[in-house]
Amino acid sequence: MMQTILVLNSKGGCGKTTLATNLASLYATGGVKTALMDYDPQGSSAQWHQLRAEELAQIHLINAACKTSRGQTRSWQLAVPQGTERLIIDAPAGVSGHLLRELLGRADIVLIPVAPSPIDIHATSDFIKDLLLVGKIRSLGVHAGVIANRVRRETPLYDPLRRFLNSLRIPLITSLTDTENYVWAAESGKGIYELPEASTTLEREQWLPLIRWLACPEVPSRTSRDLPRLSLVSGA
Repeated sequence: MMQTILVLNSKGGCGKTTLATNLASLYATGGVKTALMDYDPQGSSAQWHQLRAEELAQIHLINAACKTSRGQTRSWQLAVPQGTERLIIDAPAGVSGHLLRELLGRADIVLIPVAPSPIDIHATSDFIKDLLLVGKIRSLGVHAGVIANRVRRETPLYDPLRRFLNSLRIPLITSLTDTENYVWAAESGKGIYELPEASTTLEREQWLPLIRWLACPEVPSRTSRDLPRLSLVSGA
């Protein structure tokens, strides 16, 4: 069965594409047949995909933001290859209305990256309320989790965000530090797990809670603060 992971936030600049492309890379390098669907008009995921070398694990790109060509239907444009096991959707910032309902209707999991600033947290809190009240994600059976993204090493996780999410029973899954490795990966069409393991120890440790949660989102997660520091090996 295919699992669809939707990466979205109403606010731009939160690192949606970074999360989506690294997820696609993670699954593909693990031998999982993966598709990456780019709904963002900026086409950042599509640009990342164009940079991937042929010898890297194959990821099927679906450019959902571009207009259909003559004789091409929208359903054909959005078709997912048969046998796909993971579909990662990079949603546009500010998505709402019919498109948001369409995306939520096909999602199994929603990941919401948020930058740890008061402005971003406030905007994300309102967006999460809309997902619960208007999007009715719980009635759809969609699991949702939040990622503190682009965190500086010296910046603590925001306790107000943690308390807000706890009140809604939505997990703050992990915190991803803003490092140069993500820049290098983006510029080469790679993911963190396609860079040398010795130089990505921090990133791999921070991804471990997310990997565990995605494997079993019904179980409450533990943040990276609660986990022992581990050296993540492939497939751990």
